[in-house]
Amino acid sequence: MSVKSVSIRIEEEMLNKLGFVADYEGRSVNSHILVLIRESIKKFEDENGKIDGKINPAVNVKPTRKKP
Repeated sequence: MSVKSVSIRIEEEMLNKLGFVADYEGRSVNSHILVLIRESIKKFEDENGKIDGKINPAVNVKPTRKKP
């Protein structure tokens, strides 16, 4: 399995709070984000079925909400 890098834009206050939670849990911010991602994927798969990696995202993605 190859490891990829992702960059995100995040408000400083949110990053500070995330760092606080990560430190409380005994993790780095990076490790804590990976935990959150894994939990999100597990929840999605529990509710919608396993993602096999061969699904066309255009077919499997919930449409965006229309603004009123």
